[in-house]
Amino acid sequence: MNIHEYQAKALMKDFNISVLDGGVAKTPEDAVRVAKDLGGNIWVVKAQIHAGGRGKGGGVKLAKSLDEVEQHAKDIIGMQLITHQTGPEGKKVNQVLVEEGCDIEHEYYVGIVLDRDTGLPTMMASREGGVNIEEVAHETPEKIIKAAIDPSTGFTPYIGRKLAFGIGLEGDTMKKCVKFLQGLYNLYISKDCSVAEINPLVVTKQGEVIALDAKLNFDDNALFRHPDIEELRDHTEESAQELEAGKYGLSYISLDGNIGCLVNGAGLAMGTMDIIKIYGGEPANFLDVGGGATKETVEKAFSIILEDKNVKAILVNIFGGIMKCDIIAEGIIAAAKSLSLSVPLIVRLEGTNVSLGKKLLAESGLAITAADDLADAAKKAVEAAKGA
Repeated sequence: MNIHEYQAKALMKDFNISVLDGGVAKTPEDAVRVAKDLGGNIWVVKAQIHAGGRGKGGGVKLAKSLDEVEQHAKDIIGMQLITHQTGPEGKKVNQVLVEEGCDIEHEYYVGIVLDRDTGLPTMMASREGGVNIEEVAHETPEKIIKAAIDPSTGFTPYIGRKLAFGIGLEGDTMKKCVKFLQGLYNLYISKDCSVAEINPLVVTKQGEVIALDAKLNFDDNALFRHPDIEELRDHTEESAQELEAGKYGLSYISLDGNIGCLVNGAGLAMGTMDIIKIYGGEPANFLDVGGGATKETVEKAFSIILEDKNVKAILVNIFGGIMKCDIIAEGIIAAAKSLSLSVPLIVRLEGTNVSLGKKLLAESGLAITAADDLADAAKKAVEAAKGA
């Protein structure tokens, strides 16, 4: 789950992480009011969407007067902001964050993610802040300092000093950075974050260490422990299909391809998408119906897939363990009839009650293409999508 920058900074304050004062505005008039309340003579107006690269897309503007604050807010609120993370369709901006300005001496990068290789939270820091950190990692990886943190011991001042010194900080500024990093780690662990990223972290000309930007993502599976985080969800930033799927216990993620996928099990779903690509196709979605799906949830899964007008074929790949193949077959038949399915449907079934499931499909009278194995299913789905 993602949240907005202004929400992330509010959480950071609770963990004694230094951020700039600011306020959210949904209209240009609100933006001017926030700027007046902040005082000063320079402000930054920042689009609030769940995507990075906002500045390059025109979503971050510096204002040196209240008139400029109002004009920038007019330009940004309601715009379709396109960044490298939104895709070509962009995202509509519904609100802006108006923040006070600051005297920047240098921009840095800090972040925490889970390193899947070591199974440990890993904190990273770099002098190359304010730019795409992915480019730095690819082109000059030596500029990123990393430190794995064992949760049994947690963050230690030694780790903080290693990172701060590694990016060139000394004296009081280094001490402030260590305190900042301690707070960021505490937030990451306490709130079950999957990503905690500050880009840029700035050192001001007065020697203060401040989060100029903030990105926090959270582990969906841990949200039951954090109702306060769940309340921060912005449904306007999420796919309507993904939200609808969640109501039925379905794991759905929309993609850019044209072959709809209905699979039981996350690993099998990923394998299915991989083999579709191997045969020259593109999956339209990730959809895991889980091990306890019913006829009704299978029907719902089909309806969600078909809401994507780009879908030219549907591949069903089921390995029946807890999930029985005959139950899936009944759901497929019911969905195809109730939805007047018009795109090619390719089905591969294996496992519990597979013979009964295949018999139900064969006797349904529907135009369903059976597949012998996953490779055969993927090949037929790609051919069907291209033919459509």
